[in-house]
Amino acid sequence: MEFSKLIEERRSVRDYKCGVSISRDDIEKMIYAAQQAPSWKNSQTGRYYIASTPEAVSYVRENCLASFNYSRTENASAFVLMAFKKGISGFTPDGEPTDALGNGWGAYDLGLQNAIFLLKAKELGYDTLIMGLRNEEALKKIFSVADDEIVVSLIAIGKRASDPTKPQRKDIEEIAKFY
Repeated sequence: MEFSKLIEERRSVRDYKCGVSISRDDIEKMIYAAQQAPSWKNSQTGRYYIASTPEAVSYVRENCLASFNYSRTENASAFVLMAFKKGISGFTPDGEPTDALGNGWGAYDLGLQNAIFLLKAKELGYDTLIMGLRNEEALKKIFSVADDEIVVSLIAIGKRASDPTKPQRKDIEEIAKFY
């Protein structure tokens, strides 16, 4: 699919088709694409935790999601928890932050990976929903997330059951200043 079409058609989906499975191969393709994103000194601190069996997906939904995300992810095929290793991106080899952003650089790098991951999912025919409101402690326990990692996002993946409308975007003049 053409890149500009991917950008236009990608949506946050809150209504998934029942009975759709996603292969490990397709999830690996999404992760591989995400790995191509630039990162601080090529540190590649992003980490991925995948719930893809019906049992694991159900367990995450029931134990880790806010009630509104629970209902929005009914029939999702998989969940991908994304985290990054803290204290690397934006830090000197001695462990000192290079500027005021500190671990924000790790989140920035992972955000770039998230964007590519979402677009690759769409290219493969899947739809996604990024969730920031979730039970982080339960997710860390379920996926055995290391103490030196910061959880950033949980992404539901599946195939849309309905077409969400495109939200209005702000005018360029409202968000950009040209000098």
